Amino acid sequence: MVPFFVQIKCQLGKSYEVANRLADAEVASEIYSTAGEFDLLVKVYVDTGVDIGHFVNEKIQVIPGIQDTRTIITFKAF
Repeated sequence: MVPFFVQIKCQLGKSYEVANRLADAEVASEIYSTAGEFDLLVKVYVDTGVDIGHFVNEKIQVIPGIQDTRTIITFKAF
């Protein structure tokens, strides 16, 4: 499994709705609310060989209320 993170900027007043939709879609391992430029931080695991760009585009960015995303690819956990 390959882990990566997605920071999500939501439309105003939609953070909890987006978080609930992500949880219902079962695409994320963990979902956190955050302060700052982005509203949510999502930890995702995909099978080796899965195209992360397509995954984010087809499974995350299609959720209503998402305004912007930033994908963070990770290399090693310590």
